[in-house]
Amino acid sequence: MTETTSPTRPVFIVSDGTAITAETLAHAILAQFDLSYQQTRLPFVNTVEKALDTARRINSVEKERGVRPIIFTTFVDPDVMRCFNEHVSGHIIDLFRKFVGPLETELGMKSAHSIGRTHRIRDDEKYNRRIAAIDYTLQHDDGQTNRGLDEADVILVGVSRSGKTPTSLFLAMQFGLKVANYPLIPEDFDRGTLPEALQPLRSKLFGLSIKPERLSEIRNERRPGSRYASIENCRQEIFDAESLMQREGIRWLNSTTKSIEEISATIMSELGLEKLHTV
Repeated sequence: MTETTSPTRPVFIVSDGTAITAETLAHAILAQFDLSYQQTRLPFVNTVEKALDTARRINSVEKERGVRPIIFTTFVDPDVMRCFNEHVSGHIIDLFRKFVGPLETELGMKSAHSIGRTHRIRDDEKYNRRIAAIDYTLQHDDGQTNRGLDEADVILVGVSRSGKTPTSLFLAMQFGLKVANYPLIPEDFDRGTLPEALQPLRSKLFGLSIKPERLSEIRNERRPGSRYASIENCRQEIFDAESLMQREGIRWLNSTTKSIEEISATIMSELGLEKLHTV
């Protein structure tokens, strides 16, 4: 008996703004299902003409693939929304009206109905701090400099390619945190102690680890067939890094199966950084 698999569902995220908010919520919803899907984000559908074109585009995908699309929308303009809904074929999930309507009733007031409101610069000081955090994080990526390490809100440590850089940038961009990341290398393991620059900053350190098999895959993409990428070397580096972090009392987690959002939330919780959230 052959096992049948469900066809890949087309998923469209359509908005008269950036569609970033809708995309984030759509990911959270779709993650609850064991579903194969192909996503397309369609931002700035902010006129009736664009709504018609977008509806036709989605309808052509349904006709071509023979699979009903799932469509997440966040239209603010009621005319654009109405035009799109009347002409598109698919399962529509209107994220704004799902939540805004009941909240208007609860609060006894109308919403602003303003396109792009979630991405406005609400506070110049906070915005400038976030830009400064991104700049700091880029300057302190991969141990480029020890200057100003004491200014960091958090310093990530771990072996090369364990997820330090993307996590650092996510924390900086989403939460306005100054993040440095520092690679642990064989010289540190041979010496049996943290790099000298990090020793006075233990309270700011958080470690990332990863399964050796996954680390070997990642490193082979960069330097295929090298000793650096070999499974034996990856196993040894991870063992040495985890041993060092345990010995030094550094909190750490394994990033293999965790999303960048989960990793970042854990770091902020463990180090008590929520109060520094500036976005």
